[in-house]
Order: sequence, then C-alpha cells, then structure tokens
Amino acid sequence: QLQASGGGLVQAGGLLRLSCATSKRTGSNNALGWFRQAPGEEREFVASIGWRGSSTMYGDSVKGRFTIARDNTKGTVSLQMSNLKPEDTAVYYCAQSRYSLSTSRLENYQYWGQGTLVTVSS
Repeated sequence: QLQASGGGLVQAGGLLRLSCATSKRTGSNNALGWFRQAPGEEREFVASIGWRGSSTMYGDSVKGRFTIARDNTKGTVSLQMSNLKPEDTAVYYCAQSRYSLSTSRLENYQYWGQGTLVTVSS
C-alpha cells in the first residue's frame, strides 16, 4: 500500500529527496509520516504531515534540514533532506496514520512502506 523510493549514497552536506506512493483512496484523509531506523537502533520519528498538508511535525535532529510535503491529488508524500550528516544514515520508512492530524507517535501509524536506505558518507 505504501512504496518508498529515492534512497541512495550521498556525501555529508548533500541533498536527497525521498518519495512515497500511497493509496489515494485510503490515504488522502490520513496523516502521513517518515521514520528511520539505523542498525541496532529503535525506529525514530523523522517527520509527519496532516491530511490537509498544513500541519507538520519534525524530529529534533532534523528540524531545519528536512521538509515533508504531500500531494493528495497524486497520493504521494515526500521528504526533502538537506545538509545531510553521517548520523542520518538509516533505512527510511513512510507510514500512514490512523488519524488525520499530524502525529509523531509510532503506534498511531497502521501502514508501513518497505523502507529505503539512505547512506551518508563523511
């Protein structure tokens, strides 16, 4: 139901844009989010966006560097990442919330994409 893409290898300080295709029929009224998980670490909240696209939330470690956006006409959510750091290296997952408002709580998300790997070299 969710298909993430756009991961890859990038140098520190570089840019990368992740995209996730959702089911337009079921996803347009739900908040969408991005999480990431580094090896040996727990899954971490990155960003979320409410169903209208006007409400966003960001994890402290990515504030000011990452931007989440959605296009309900296309059923997509994106994550524009800039000034990437080696500590941003992780598998990034897009997810669909049960609710319409933006949320950082992992347990509020019911559908998950397969993940896309982002590697930032120093």
